[in-house]
Amino acid sequence: MCPACHRIHDKFPAGFVTLKGEYSKLHREELLQLVKNIAERAKREHPLERIMAIEDEKDAILVTTTNIHLARGIGEALHHAHHGELEFHYNDEQNLLRVHWTA
Repeated sequence: MCPACHRIHDKFPAGFVTLKGEYSKLHREELLQLVKNIAERAKREHPLERIMAIEDEKDAILVTTTNIHLARGIGEALHHAHHGELEFHYNDEQNLLRVHWTA
């Protein structure tokens, strides 16, 4: 089993991207299409970079990824295309990245 498949099987993401704010509620489908496009492009170049899940939470959308690079790429693409506020929180010990995008 490849490392990405192993993470998916174990439900152990390396990247968490949280989309919050009124703008994200109003433009949900457009934002999710951008997220999926970034993931497809990344997967073509780096097959281990994948989206694990996209989940609706109380006031946010949570995207989990198999590695930190895809999570960072999604956050940067959201910020570039739709502005808003972007924060990165790394945990080096666990090779984990939490990305918070608010607009």
